[in-house]
Amino acid sequence: MADSVFDQIVRKELPAAIIHEDDDILAFEDNNAQAPVHVLVIPKEKRLSFADFQRGDPAAIGRYIQGIARVAQRLAGGDGYRIVFNVGQHGQQSVDYIHAHILGGKQLGWPPG
Repeated sequence: MADSVFDQIVRKELPAAIIHEDDDILAFEDNNAQAPVHVLVIPKEKRLSFADFQRGDPAAIGRYIQGIARVAQRLAGGDGYRIVFNVGQHGQQSVDYIHAHILGGKQLGWPPG
């Protein structure tokens, strides 16, 4: 797997506004925020995209999803939020490293795009 900007953030080679970090996940502010709350959550064990969850350790996948839920509830839980996984070119995935977008802090529109 090629190195990405997120690999460098996990290794602390690039700065990021880190919101939460534990043994399994890293959450940080999106540099191109689309809402008052826009945080990216990545697993420390690299996966390329959401599609990779078809295989892998179910416990590690569960810890990642639980981590996303904890961060989302803490940051945007009051009036609701959206969690988005972009997958592939047509899904607008811009970095080949799975990342959940937590968006909130305002009324979000539908359809999303």
